[in-house]
Amino acid sequence: MKSIHLVCALSLFAGIATAFADGTNSTTPTAPPAAPAASSAQQVAVIKTTDGTMVVGFWPKEAPNTVANFEKLANQGFYDGTCFHRIMKGFMVQGGDPLTKDPSQEAAWGTGGPGYTVNAEFNDHSHQYGVLSMARSSDPNSAGSQFFICDGDASFLDHQYTAFGHLIKGGDVLDKIANTPCAPNGQGENSKPLQRVGVISIKIVSADSIK
Repeated sequence: MKSIHLVCALSLFAGIATAFADGTNSTTPTAPPAAPAASSAQQVAVIKTTDGTMVVGFWPKEAPNTVANFEKLANQGFYDGTCFHRIMKGFMVQGGDPLTKDPSQEAAWGTGGPGYTVNAEFNDHSHQYGVLSMARSSDPNSAGSQFFICDGDASFLDHQYTAFGHLIKGGDVLDKIANTPCAPNGQGENSKPLQRVGVISIKIVSADSIK
């Protein structure tokens, strides 16, 4: 179990210090740039959770490698069985850590990843409600698999985190997840869910199949 706490950004939010973490560090190998799927602009991610289903669209022109990586992991079933391990109402909900599949690894939740990193693709999409973005460590090029969905105005993260998609369906589900009761997580945040919000699956499908 990794004992290093990886701090991604320190920003004041509701009077507390906020830190994003992913299971990567400066020595984690960077994956070769993934070839963006030609049909990414027409594809969406269906995120089925224990609180309902959300659908997100992608921004492949602005973040091609990030979108391709997320699609690849989803298609491999990487996210199936994980959970949202960090929830801050009015700010964001964070998931994508493979360690969250194992309750016995709870002390290490927030440090897991795919074993490689993806370089940042900062762009002009602002971190507003419903925006999908990548979590990372203090190294800008350390994103892996962990992601977050904004539950409010998080524009202070703009040009520091890679925004690569946005919620197009399921705002009521995001709100329900964001309202999950939380407890202190041991790092100065009241962000540890008291009940598991599971990710049953993330499927990449044609946008035309979503009604």
